Amino acid sequence: MLKTSCSVLLISPAFPVATFWNNKESVKVTGARHSAIPLGLLTVAAMLPAHWQCRLIDRNVSDVSNADFEWADLVMTGGMNVQRVDCLDIISRAQALGKVVVVGGPDVTSEPESYHRADFIVKGEAEAVIQDFIAAWESGERRGVFIAEKFTVDVTKSPSPRYDLLRRSDYQYLSIQFSRGCPFNCEFCDIIELYGRVPRVKTIDQMLRELDALHAGGYRGHLDFVDDNFIGNKKAVKTLLPHLITWQQKHDYPFIFSTEASVNLADDDALLAMMRQAGFFVVFIGIESPDGDTLVAAQKKQNTRRSLANSLHKIYGAGIFAIAGFIVGFDTEKGSIAEEMVNCIEEADIPVCMVGLLTALANTQLTTRLKREGRMFPADWLLRAWPEKGGDQCTLGLNFETKRPRREVLMDYKNVIDRIYTPESYFGRTKRLARQLDCFWPPKATVPTGWRFAGLSSDDWRNLFRLLRSACRLHPLALRHYLETLYVCARTNPGALPAVALMCAFYLHLGPFSRIVSASIAQQIAEVDDGTWQSPIAYSAARPIKKALEG
Repeated sequence: MLKTSCSVLLISPAFPVATFWNNKESVKVTGARHSAIPLGLLTVAAMLPAHWQCRLIDRNVSDVSNADFEWADLVMTGGMNVQRVDCLDIISRAQALGKVVVVGGPDVTSEPESYHRADFIVKGEAEAVIQDFIAAWESGERRGVFIAEKFTVDVTKSPSPRYDLLRRSDYQYLSIQFSRGCPFNCEFCDIIELYGRVPRVKTIDQMLRELDALHAGGYRGHLDFVDDNFIGNKKAVKTLLPHLITWQQKHDYPFIFSTEASVNLADDDALLAMMRQAGFFVVFIGIESPDGDTLVAAQKKQNTRRSLANSLHKIYGAGIFAIAGFIVGFDTEKGSIAEEMVNCIEEADIPVCMVGLLTALANTQLTTRLKREGRMFPADWLLRAWPEKGGDQCTLGLNFETKRPRREVLMDYKNVIDRIYTPESYFGRTKRLARQLDCFWPPKATVPTGWRFAGLSSDDWRNLFRLLRSACRLHPLALRHYLETLYVCARTNPGALPAVALMCAFYLHLGPFSRIVSASIAQQIAEVDDGTWQSPIAYSAARPIKKALEG
């Protein structure tokens, strides 16, 4: 049978300018143009027939031209809900030039109706339906919907991503995946709806082959495990880590790792020790709220019955610093939530906090409950409220009728944002953390990138110099705190300097971004005060709302 060639243009949509994830000012310190690679599209590319030609364009790095579209027979795109505006623009541009568009990924899986203009829609994990799509394309079909059965993909059959399609210098770090899914049952989370509550893991040989390929390709540096919860299957992780440690030792520790995990990581000394020795240096942890009643109501019980500050400090003692997620807007919150949240962040010494407004994501238990209570805004509210420049849950959350007065929730949120991102507060936490991090930076047998001094490689020092040059754009007050933090770390704990320098670099984004968020929330508060704000829910539906709010 004659094999038909196909030219596939894979396009990763841009993140809006005003979003937590668009931290271009921070990544410039490392000479990169964007932080994370589009791992999903790279994995899809690896599933396509070998005789198909693939090109990747990441709109966070470079624009896509008409000539790029003209080259393609087929355009593939998709991403997160925060990328939706640009994804829809990609679809329109491609179709205007007569190109067929396939869209997949988490957002189209959750809200396919938003992507009805696409020629092909793929819902769910691509591995389950990719062969059906390829057969349909090669038989001449040019429209269709492919729906993967939930949670059935055997990730041990998932191919190694097409890293060769990247220009690696564009990115602050590369990514890899070990597992999909999370065992917990948080009401507001869409991960368990997309990937299930039984984490599925790759084999050890599979993981080592992926590391071998990256190493053989010349990559060295930061590698992010994009797992929804890296320790979701502890038995599998504890089986992997000794092999990962051995691999790192054999190859002279070419990588340092980051990942996402639940806070119960702090309960397992053996697991922490292995992650430290493997080279993990940062972990994202969803704390969400310091209020125990809120955590229980949101079904995040794994965060209760513990001191969150003590748990974080224990993780720091293993040389791993935390980026933490917090949410304002839960039904059970009290008027003191802003004070409690700020105190929690300060006591736990967490410099980088992703604090957002509660957003009811499609198909979550939270959305199901709010719809049942008559409190959910119409599905198109976000698109109507979304400014042309875009945004995220930090400015466009609360897409439902809140139990507390909306103004109170917004005021609490603004209070948190205004307090935790002042230079004094941010760098105060960073300085305290700098004294606690017992970082594991193994000595190098060989140093291909140059000399080392004070435990730092030439690349570390090069990044530090870039950081200092970038810092000159800061307000003098912020610059003073910035330099003082680096000095304190260099004097008291020089081994932690690369990690602390990274946290300082985050402020190049978080300082300005926090002011954007604060101004946006102030405008929303003003709209409530002057009566401009009107709930999208019709008054005719007020009875079930009133009953739910009074409940």
